[in-house]
Amino acid sequence: MKNPADGAIESTGIPGGSFTPLRQTLFVVLWVAAVIGNIGGFVRDIASSWLMTDLSPSPAAVALVQAAVTLPVFLLAIPAGVLADILDRRRLLISIQLLLACVSLGLMLLSAAGLQSVSSLLALTFLGGVGAALMGPAWQAIVPELVEKRDLKSAVALNSLGINIARSIGPALGGLILATLGAAFAYAVDVISYLFVIAALLWWKRPTVPQDVLSERFVGAFRAGLRYARASHELHVVLVRSFVFFALASSVWALLPLVARQMLGGGAGFYGLLLGAIGLGAIGGALVMPGLRARLDADGLLLLTSLLTAAVMALLSLAPPKWAALAVLLVLGAGWITALTTFNGAAQAILPNWVRGRSLAVYLTVFNGAMTVGSLAWGAIATQIGVSSTLLAGAAGLVMAGLAAHRFKLPRGEADLAPSRHWPEPLTAAQVDHDRGPVLILIEYRIDPGDRADFLALLARLSGERRRDGAYSWGVSEDAADGQVILEWFMVESWAEHLRQHHRVSRADADVQDEVLRLHRGEGRPAVRHFLAVNHPEQ
Repeated sequence: MKNPADGAIESTGIPGGSFTPLRQTLFVVLWVAAVIGNIGGFVRDIASSWLMTDLSPSPAAVALVQAAVTLPVFLLAIPAGVLADILDRRRLLISIQLLLACVSLGLMLLSAAGLQSVSSLLALTFLGGVGAALMGPAWQAIVPELVEKRDLKSAVALNSLGINIARSIGPALGGLILATLGAAFAYAVDVISYLFVIAALLWWKRPTVPQDVLSERFVGAFRAGLRYARASHELHVVLVRSFVFFALASSVWALLPLVARQMLGGGAGFYGLLLGAIGLGAIGGALVMPGLRARLDADGLLLLTSLLTAAVMALLSLAPPKWAALAVLLVLGAGWITALTTFNGAAQAILPNWVRGRSLAVYLTVFNGAMTVGSLAWGAIATQIGVSSTLLAGAAGLVMAGLAAHRFKLPRGEADLAPSRHWPEPLTAAQVDHDRGPVLILIEYRIDPGDRADFLALLARLSGERRRDGAYSWGVSEDAADGQVILEWFMVESWAEHLRQHHRVSRADADVQDEVLRLHRGEGRPAVRHFLAVNHPEQ
């Protein structure tokens, strides 16, 4: 279900050591099924990575396996987030599990018949990546349906723990199976693991979700998610910093099979142990992270992670003894989980619920884009200068980027993003069709000349909220006959989207609007008018 460089949304650890979600049968069944499925996924991934080293010794070809896993998530994460919001998630997940089972079945049959080739391995790996891309947002989105609201954070943390349990078991098990029974048997284990997940999802009797009259359609929801991501400066900081880190750190993931085989002289079993060490390190990192967070802020944690990851890459470039390589990969696992949870936590903290899935899908797109571009680039570089020199180059880049990025602080995410619901319902002369649009909204203020500069500065802040919540165009105009009259205007693509906008405004944004209103000197509240596009009859 996941791959070793998984960018799934994970928490910072189990708050207060709480395991209360495990008291709820539904959560336990799906959690155990997910762990089994993830173990099978890691068994498949190690088989594919190692099999490629048999089919082609080229570093570029080996790196293509990692790229084939991450590229589909880069391409499909946002559409997958939209699908998770508009389709029945249980049925969607069952369909995806069937797709993934068929992919592993194909890998098993080709390997058993001795017909596996570089092209077939990459094609089926890519198709498996498509399934993983579609599954990620939907699996994350069902968590609130499995537990009570007060247990949500603990449930997310347990999912993170489950991924790392699988990460510590799956690669080692995969290496053992690969070394003793062969690739075909490893793929068969993955097929069986999907049957457990499908059975658990079939057992879950998900209540029917009533249809909302303002439910978004695919294209509109897709555009709304992109508009929010484009307008959110805080999200931009998270995306840029995460892209730089993961693109540089991807070198160790892309080249690890060659490190194990060519530099350290290990076999498939040893490669599995290396990946298992990363998983164990991630579990250890999750356990010590609360203590680290008490001493370091998010930026300090990321700088520490960059330095530690670079040190691991540098040590691996020296072809250390096998026991030393296992030890340093424990550190890599701890650093990797720290980076994932820090970036994910920063993204989670700045996103309102209405767009959380789609914006997190944007984050996953950037994460997997960084892993894909990085894997391809580092594989090509290693072909020219060698694996050892490439790891050193990646380590140097990570140190320099970590020090430079430390100046651009991650957002703290302290704003209250709960819906304020303070906008009054718009007045209309007659019923308006939801798909009618675009809609022009005009808000007329009267502002004293002495307050003009402060007012315009506040409107500039407010423009971000308008764009994030649905406006595709925004501007400010003044009355040519009366300079104290200032008109704020913005456009929304449909009447339904404007009604949704009423439900999206957060309490933090409402506070900014209150500051704007305090500068208004007219009688009562500013006049708000709504104008609908008129379709001209053909001449």
